[in-house]
Amino acid sequence: MLRRFFLQARSGVQRLITEYGYDSFLTVTVICCVVIAGSYFFIPNPFAKYTLITFAGVVFLFALNFFRDPDRLTPSGKDFVISPADGTVVAVKEVTEGLYLKGTAVQISIFMSPLNVHVNRIPVSGKIGYFDYDKGKYFAAFKDKASLDNEQTHIGIDNGRYKVFFKQIAGFIARRIVCNLKVGDDVTAGKGSG
Repeated sequence: MLRRFFLQARSGVQRLITEYGYDSFLTVTVICCVVIAGSYFFIPNPFAKYTLITFAGVVFLFALNFFRDPDRLTPSGKDFVISPADGTVVAVKEVTEGLYLKGTAVQISIFMSPLNVHVNRIPVSGKIGYFDYDKGKYFAAFKDKASLDNEQTHIGIDNGRYKVFFKQIAGFIARRIVCNLKVGDDVTAGKGSG
């Protein structure tokens, strides 16, 4: 019952917490509850008691924020390419892409802070034409070498008119990529890529 509460909201469709973060979120929630209850009942020093309670509350709120999976309203239109991630655009530049597009392309890099939603979305409707997973390291995402050395997936989508290629790159805090796509899958813009 608790699992259903966290995974589904009033309508039974919208998720409060991404299904891929449920176990981590539940673990953090239980630990925070134990720390809060233990501090309240067993620590006599008010400063220590309320410091621990506050810290556990902040950790719980951070986990709730990090693992949330809000509904998104995807704009309709055949030529739209939507952002696959929440975050800040940190670079827009022309590059030569040799894995899937095999030519010149515009690269848009999005940095996701720990406060951003970490559920990625499909940027364009079409068919998966390329997929590759590289197990890598976990450098801080804002470092240049993170885009080369960190765990990542490479995903190419062909929608019949053009191709889109994007990467998901793990960071120091978000150390796991869950992506259940495979070559040949039909995908819809705005849906989760996990």
